[in-house]
Formats: sequence, structure tokens, C-alpha cells
Amino acid sequence: MAVTATVSNKIKYLLLAALEKDTLKCCLMNTTFTFDVDADHYYSDISSDELANGNGYTTGGQTLTGVVITENDSADRADLSCNNPTWAASGGSIGATGGAIVYDDTLTDKPIIGYIDFGGDQTASAGENLLISTVVIRLA
Repeated sequence: MAVTATVSNKIKYLLLAALEKDTLKCCLMNTTFTFDVDADHYYSDISSDELANGNGYTTGGQTLTGVVITENDSADRADLSCNNPTWAASGGSIGATGGAIVYDDTLTDKPIIGYIDFGGDQTASAGENLLISTVVIRLA
């Protein structure tokens, strides 16, 4: 007999809530990067594909602020959201970037939480901002 278990919304919330006290970071990836959910587990797995340091971008990314975890019973999931990460390009362009990695910088091995695919290459010229307008990680 095949059996299927359903995970409760509360445990989804509690799993994400464990991240709320940690330092979460967001780093920008180059345009040739393809996220592999089976192999890209830690920051060290993807760091060679991160944008280079310079022109307003610092490798390692930036710390996410305003992290909030919510339980969404109507959609049967838990959501992690935060303030919009923004990089101000100065002295040249930031990019091109095709997406961003969110990872936990508190733990020694820096596990990846998720990947944000921009759906196309993004660039910010000097004097412009590169802003990720909505960061939501869903545990469904």
C-alpha cells in the first residue's frame, strides 16, 4: 500500500522561523549561472559564479533586513519575506546578472535557502540602483 503524508502548515512555519534569528544574505549571480537544486547546497558551491567585486557590489552579497516569517493557511505554505535588497552602481555598471542566491551566513557552511531567477539579464549603470523588488521564499 502506498502512503502519502501531508506536512502541516505549522511545521512549515516553524522550519522557516528558525532562520529568522540568523544573518541571511543575498548575492548576485552572473548571467551564465544555472541553479542546480540537487548540487548547489552551500555558498561555496556557487561563489565562483557570483558577480565580481566592484562598482557598488561586494562579493558575498548584502545582509537582508526586515526578515518576516508568516504562516499562510489559505495557501498551505509558509513565507519568508524581507526588505528589498538594493545595490547602488558607482564608478561603472553592476551586472549583468540573471538572478540572486539567498543563503544563511550564520552557519559555518553557509547553506543556500533559495534562488531568485530574474527572468532575464539585469544591469544597473553608474548612478542607478539594482533593486530586487520582492523577495519571498515559500515553503509549500
